[in-house]
Amino acid sequence: MKIIRVYMNSLTVKEEQAKEYRRLGGRALTSKIIHDEVPPTCHPLGSHNKLVFATGLLTGSGASSADRYSVGAKSPLTGGIKEANAGGITGLTMGKLGIKSLIFEGIRNDFQIIHLSQNGVKFIDATPILGKDLSEAANWLRDTFGKHVAVWLIGVAGEQKMNLAAIAGQDKDGDPTRYNGRGGLGAVAGSKGVKAIVLDASGTEKNRPQNKEVFRYALKQYHSWLMETPGTAKVLPELGTSSLVETTNALGALPTRNFSVGSMENYKNITGETLRQTILERGGEGTPTHACMPGCIIRCSNVFVDKAGKKVTGPIEYENIGLLGSNLDISSLDDIAELNRLCNELGIDTIETGGALGVLMAQNVIAFGDAQGAMNALKEIKTGSPLGRIIGSGADIIGKIYGEPHVPTVKGQTMPAYDPRGVKGLGVTYATSPMGADHTAGQTVRVQIDHHSPEGQVEVSKKAQTVNTIWDHLGMCMFSSGAVQNRWDILGDLVSSYIGEPISGEDIVTIANETLKVEHAFNKKAGFTKANDKLPDYFYEEENAASKTVFDVPHDELETIGVDRDDL
Repeated sequence: MKIIRVYMNSLTVKEEQAKEYRRLGGRALTSKIIHDEVPPTCHPLGSHNKLVFATGLLTGSGASSADRYSVGAKSPLTGGIKEANAGGITGLTMGKLGIKSLIFEGIRNDFQIIHLSQNGVKFIDATPILGKDLSEAANWLRDTFGKHVAVWLIGVAGEQKMNLAAIAGQDKDGDPTRYNGRGGLGAVAGSKGVKAIVLDASGTEKNRPQNKEVFRYALKQYHSWLMETPGTAKVLPELGTSSLVETTNALGALPTRNFSVGSMENYKNITGETLRQTILERGGEGTPTHACMPGCIIRCSNVFVDKAGKKVTGPIEYENIGLLGSNLDISSLDDIAELNRLCNELGIDTIETGGALGVLMAQNVIAFGDAQGAMNALKEIKTGSPLGRIIGSGADIIGKIYGEPHVPTVKGQTMPAYDPRGVKGLGVTYATSPMGADHTAGQTVRVQIDHHSPEGQVEVSKKAQTVNTIWDHLGMCMFSSGAVQNRWDILGDLVSSYIGEPISGEDIVTIANETLKVEHAFNKKAGFTKANDKLPDYFYEEENAASKTVFDVPHDELETIGVDRDDL
């Protein structure tokens, strides 16, 4: 496997062997490179930052839910180290080309399409797709370079270097809806003039395990766990992530009206059950069960359609429902779907967008529940109007502009759809993760614990942060967690037999913890202190009427995270 460095200022390329990083993939690799090569105090949109794409250790192996990849950089949103990962086919295609990591360096003022194939790297003027909706741009790329290619691209928000700009990859159907959403990494791509990356793996052979017999046995065991576990075999395939709406509303953790309360009166209109039934009743192009990547057993995605059965968008996930729905006091799946579609076309993170709109609604710039007003506001992003620019800056800056203290962010990044007063383990993750407020950095909502009690939440979050880093390192979906149940030795066998490098289950955990140490070290050098490891004041002081709790995990307990990391 190789590393390709792309120098955008000179449009030149350098190829390196990846021997030094043989045991690292995904987030472990992106964070290692960012830590080692990016000055922590540099401007995120300046020439010293780097944008790193990396496949997971198991990407391309044929293991279910294991074709994910990571993108890393210093974040313009948090000011710290950032990794965002996604599924789909683009990371898989990069792996087929024998590329372990793509590293973009330098900045430029125009935009390029970077085309990679077995014949090398080409640079093409991106003018034909500038300012286009993402679906139109993706169709142009596939019409121009062939339906068989896979693409990454940014939307108009990335072109304008907005804080909520994301990077989109393709699902297995070719739609650019698999997002590296968090942290404003689309703005970093925009600063480097990277409009699109086209990957053509024509003529390449399928990746093969180095030890077929051991790999086959480990794969069979792993797949059997997925098919025997109710969450991965039934709940997620049928209801997707939206199955959590019932759970979080019952816990008083469903963000409602700018995280002011944790339950919604009309929540039944937006549950996973309602979403599934709506898609089935409408028929046509819709499906309540969809795999974003080939061979995925879990199939937690979906395709939402209008009343005529025509595709509107996909997928509608729990985070979309929580941030673009209940957080804005919007209880119509059709309205949520249209807001989600607009986010996809603009190339923006749905979580940060929902947080931004929620703060604006708290200031009566838009009324709570005004779906059309929210849609109109998002359309301002495309024109780059003052309102569009304000929304594009993210929730934290909007709060400063309007003098609003009720802003649900940590380290500048909007919280995902879990009120930390209702799921306190996630509150710990938000406060202490080097990634800022990010549920994928340490998800605890499915842990069997009293989510309203402060007891035990730090240890639960600490373990979850290690586990989630493992999935990001391997290129696996975190929904595998309930099936694997910390049985790391089988995954060690899977990785070792695939890449031909001995890696034990203990090694997998150690690499995850070392990655977290590297990330904390970068943030410390960037100027972060323990004072940054806290939630906004109102979560400690104002009771969530739905959960009847405040966030009361002692701060001295939070301070133990990041100091040392014990193995699971």
